[in-house]
Amino acid sequence: MRIGVVGAGYVGLTTAACFAHLGHQVTCADVDEAKVAALNAGEVALHEPGLRELVAEGLGNDSLRFVRGSALSDVDFTFVCVQTPSGPGGEADLSAVEAVLAGASAQVVLKSTVPVGTAARHPGVVSNPEFLREGHAVEDFLRPQRIVVGAQNEQQARAVAELYENTRAPVVLTDNTSAELVKYASNCFLALKLSYVNTLAELCEHLDADIDGVTEGMRLDDRIGASCLHPGPGWGGSCLPKDTLALLATARSAGIDFATLEAAITTNLHQPHRVVDRIRDEAGSLQGKRIGLLGLAFKAGTNDLRDSPALAVAEILEQEGARLVAYDPCVTTTNNGIAVVGSAAEVAAGADVLVVLTEWPEFAELDWPELAKGVRTPLIFDTRGVVPPDKAAEAGFRLVRTGR
Repeated sequence: MRIGVVGAGYVGLTTAACFAHLGHQVTCADVDEAKVAALNAGEVALHEPGLRELVAEGLGNDSLRFVRGSALSDVDFTFVCVQTPSGPGGEADLSAVEAVLAGASAQVVLKSTVPVGTAARHPGVVSNPEFLREGHAVEDFLRPQRIVVGAQNEQQARAVAELYENTRAPVVLTDNTSAELVKYASNCFLALKLSYVNTLAELCEHLDADIDGVTEGMRLDDRIGASCLHPGPGWGGSCLPKDTLALLATARSAGIDFATLEAAITTNLHQPHRVVDRIRDEAGSLQGKRIGLLGLAFKAGTNDLRDSPALAVAEILEQEGARLVAYDPCVTTTNNGIAVVGSAAEVAAGADVLVVLTEWPEFAELDWPELAKGVRTPLIFDTRGVVPPDKAAEAGFRLVRTGR
């Protein structure tokens, strides 16, 4: 099939490259001329495992091309993959989506996350929400847990579902509104679960319990599952913050008191402050202290800084007078003036405390004895539980971990 994809961000670029890999002829459009030129040259700025290779494959066999603009012709389907950022009241900004819909001529498929009820206002539009995790987007597209398609008639829905036939994933065919709600319901449930385990970790600290032991006992229950039971400095990224606010705004407009979701959001806003409180408890006054940050991205496997809890922690530390230096395997600069260096050793040099804020697996393999030689005070605060306690102890560090 001839597929058009509008938007070359995480969702759009992954969708375009993966559909080309599945055997379709794909044209991906974006309004950013520089980005289009770079992509046609095979340059992928996003840190997403396997994506660069799929783009190169598509360009090499002429199944994928990139063009500038937002209107596509000579395609059978137009997938809308543009951003829907949060507005002032938490509602989604649909200006980019509306612009694409106004100029589309083929069968339109909404993959952008849009407020519940959006597709119903546009006859003939098919809803096909994405469930891509940053850092696992290619894997999630090619081996999805489910394909959800919502449409006003079954024939439209089946035509879109058939595009994914080679993935052999379970397919849910439903109406537009229900398909839109599946996306919000899924992300907001994960946010609830993450906020729950973060509060549970705080409780463990006060009760002298171990969050690892608690969650190990929980995840063996099939009704609970193993995912999203790892405590941290909060949840962030491009999806959960805006999707929770959008669903909460939808509930309020419908006159529904969604107290559990509101509590999850409030709990998440508390997490960076809790992290700083704990650092202060362990290290004393932060004024003038040199604090080394390990990790800046909102999660491992990506270079995305959007709503990163690591940056939220850094902002509070700066407000308290700390001097910050940071290292992240995939982030070389930030917009808030944090000094970003090229290695963990540079972060450790002269540090009064090291703070692990992103769960990069390589942090578990750092040369801790070597890092210990450079620090001023051998103190690590691990908000992600990635530093091996035995290795830290052998190197002479005092290790403080979230939930313990």
